[in-house]
Amino acid sequence: MLIPAALRVPWTDTENPVFLHSYFIQLVPIPADRQYQQFGLFVKGPLPGGAGTMELDLHLSRGRIVRSKLIPLGVTEFDAEEIIQAQNFQELCLKIILDRSIFFSDFVSLGESDTSQSLSTFYLLLPMRGTNHENKLGVDWNIIRRCLSSPVFHRGVDSIDHSPIHGSSSLILESGPVNTRDILNCLVFTPHNKLFFFVVDILHGMNSESAFPDHKRVNYAEHYSEEFGIHLRYPKQPLLKAKQLFSLHNLLHNRVQKNTAPRELEEHFVELPPELCSLKIIGFTKVMGSSLSLLPSIMHRLENLLVAIELKGVFSSAFPEGLEVTENNILEALTTEKCMERFSLERLEVLGDAFLKFAVGRHLFLAHDALDEGQLTWKRSCIVNNSNLRKLAVKSNLQVYIRDEQFDSSQFFALGRPCTVICDDDTETTIHSQQEIENITGGDAAANRKCSKAHLWLRMKTIADVVEALVGAFIVDSGFKAAIAFLKWIGIEVDFELSQISKICSASKSYMSLSKNMHMADLENSIGYKFLHKGLLVQAFVHPSYNKHSGGCYQRLEFLGDAVLDYLITSYLYSVYPKLKPGQLTDLRSASVNNNSFAHVAVSRGFHKYLISGSDSLSDAVNKFVDLSEKCFRKSLSNGPSCPKVLGDLVESCVGAILLDSGFNLNLVWKIMLYLLAPVLNFSTLQLDPIRELQELCQSRNWKLNPSSTRRGGIFSVIVEVNAEDFRLSSSATNLSKKVATRVASEEIFLNLKAKGYKSKRKSMEDVLKSIIKQEATLIGFDEATMESLNPSQLGDLEGHDTSLSAGALSNLMTTNDKLNHRVDVSFKSSCTQSTPATTPQWQQGETSEGGSSLIDLQMGGMKNKVSAKSHLFKLCDSNSWNPPFFECINEEGPHHLKLFVYRVRVEVEDAKSTILECYSEPQAKKKAAQDHAAEGALWFLKHQEHWKN
Repeated sequence: MLIPAALRVPWTDTENPVFLHSYFIQLVPIPADRQYQQFGLFVKGPLPGGAGTMELDLHLSRGRIVRSKLIPLGVTEFDAEEIIQAQNFQELCLKIILDRSIFFSDFVSLGESDTSQSLSTFYLLLPMRGTNHENKLGVDWNIIRRCLSSPVFHRGVDSIDHSPIHGSSSLILESGPVNTRDILNCLVFTPHNKLFFFVVDILHGMNSESAFPDHKRVNYAEHYSEEFGIHLRYPKQPLLKAKQLFSLHNLLHNRVQKNTAPRELEEHFVELPPELCSLKIIGFTKVMGSSLSLLPSIMHRLENLLVAIELKGVFSSAFPEGLEVTENNILEALTTEKCMERFSLERLEVLGDAFLKFAVGRHLFLAHDALDEGQLTWKRSCIVNNSNLRKLAVKSNLQVYIRDEQFDSSQFFALGRPCTVICDDDTETTIHSQQEIENITGGDAAANRKCSKAHLWLRMKTIADVVEALVGAFIVDSGFKAAIAFLKWIGIEVDFELSQISKICSASKSYMSLSKNMHMADLENSIGYKFLHKGLLVQAFVHPSYNKHSGGCYQRLEFLGDAVLDYLITSYLYSVYPKLKPGQLTDLRSASVNNNSFAHVAVSRGFHKYLISGSDSLSDAVNKFVDLSEKCFRKSLSNGPSCPKVLGDLVESCVGAILLDSGFNLNLVWKIMLYLLAPVLNFSTLQLDPIRELQELCQSRNWKLNPSSTRRGGIFSVIVEVNAEDFRLSSSATNLSKKVATRVASEEIFLNLKAKGYKSKRKSMEDVLKSIIKQEATLIGFDEATMESLNPSQLGDLEGHDTSLSAGALSNLMTTNDKLNHRVDVSFKSSCTQSTPATTPQWQQGETSEGGSSLIDLQMGGMKNKVSAKSHLFKLCDSNSWNPPFFECINEEGPHHLKLFVYRVRVEVEDAKSTILECYSEPQAKKKAAQDHAAEGALWFLKHQEHWKN
């Protein structure tokens, strides 16, 4: 595990003075029920990125919070003696809060730690005094020197005056009389129970003969006599008011219960007879102890944040998009659930996993047009499986940045407390043995023991999860382009050429022979989208059983549609439910992205009517399911026939066809998805897996769940039994599918238990969705330049939504054919003024619509209409039976609020020369204007080539 470089820069003994960058650690308690000693952090170099201003909430008991913040103070100068004192003070603090048993003895050495064999950090945490106003804070050397003057750090030297002092100026401690000024605000040790206490006051109105608080004993003297067998010699001495030294906790984990406001917590104090106390550290106050209880958690988070900043530096030096991801999201992507922080990689992992499968699936779909769905799925699995992701991550050295352990005080090492488990060539095998691997596989805490090189065992899945979470981080912070750049850096190619889309769309013409009996317009209305390449729509409904056509079936489109739907629905859930836990997010996605829910969508849209199949048994199964769906609308269908997979496949293949037909315009597919899957995404009839729900209920109550099954004549009989201490329930079901039968029996028992009032201790998903914050659905990250082949009339009910694409550059025209490849520069201004034959429609530039696009005046048969150049180009291609023009954004430039776009239009002129015409727009402020400008160039050329005729 990587130790951040910013904390590993040492200062040398030869430096005098030493200059260290200082940061004030501001601590604000909520509620304000505690006081804290001001502390500062001192490091050799400035903290990079946002580390120097890091803010962090530390969670205490009862919902209390301490809000911490680093505030840069500039550079502080230390002379040689001050550096030694500062280092010894830090060692003192670390020993008393982490290794306090050392202080059982009468002498504790300081300044003898050897850091040469350990990956030690070099920073100092020192008390400060003054105010932050005008940077008047400085190191409190009085506190440091007073603590270091304690006799426990000086063998044979006693700095305390034990001579008898008359009056109330001294008290007799375990080691003799001590002046009260040294007793107040000090740390004492009570040998009889081996505990440490901060002395906060001397109770002159109480002594050992005072009544004991629990009223079971007469006084304090009697209490110590009965409990510990101690007979006090000085019962008349005033008692000491003391607070026990804290135990260090992980304060990074959110311990606040929902709907619980922070409450003040009254401090607990005890009264101690002075003669039972041994003085340890003078001037070590309760206020300073309170601050020291927070600092290790702060430094643990700071180390993790610095590691994330280092990784961002690796990304930004490798590819420009690396600058666009935030260090906080990198940290989240590197932090596993095991760390017990208030965040983890799991939400980002869910999003990144969905995008990875979509991006890789899209790449394979376009690159291998001869592979079927099974082959594509296998190829994708080889790329996105955990083993391959782990291999690629290790190759890029990503594993060293992963944070996979919670804050453990015993494993907190810093300057003054180096790791004592020295790992070298001779000891590495012993320290990190096979036993350790077995321990970590079983979750044994012993395996988390750190060595001097900060080695850490990681599971393969953990490394793979981090890769997916980093993909998610890039998507959230920047978009698809940045995520793809990261994937390319790690070794996963997902690029594709827009021409590959055109090739597949053109090839879909072969399916048009099957469209004779399909009411295409009705089907398009049901989908909410009008296809440009209608062969894709036909292909989406051809089942593999249909063998009267050699062109294939819907399975490849299903593969593509499944991948894009998985990402779109994940994006929907991620954006709508930002507070949903990762496990709940996965459960909700499973409840929505499944064959059963898609099958109901297919039936409601009438997709089954258009299925082209060669199997009578399949048709019968579909018809039975459709009939039952209509009879049992919005009711459980678990007892009915098995849901035919083909129905869910139709939804996925349909979406895959739209994705291709739209030129991979994910914004458009997103709107179609929201339209098609509205009944699924409102979760009004949410049904989680009854098998899993029953299992969780039984586990939460320690009930035995016993499912059993038999098979006769192809029919499965399943019996599910639940055995509790005071009752027994069983249910049986039969079905052709064992899974369906098990689901039916499990659902019956679960509903029976639910009716009796038994509920899982976990909150139901329905209750979660009712109470959780809900936001507007957003398509996350889509920022790719895509190819537009859409006529505005294609959008049907969705017309009016923004479906324009990004890009743009140049102002010229290209024609190509088998024998010709030349470029012709065109000046639109001059071309607009040229005369044309009377039989040719006349057009002129210069008039602009509200949307910013040029309008063309068309004079046909004495009628004058105003239409955009883009629309007219579509009509021209259609009238000549050419493929529709393809618009592609090839460049965008300028700042976000002053973007200029350049578009290219591609027209396949199917004449004797088979000309391919490409025209480029000038940079335009609006995408639609750039598209129209490119279209004007194409129309100008076609007009002069006599392709434009009335």
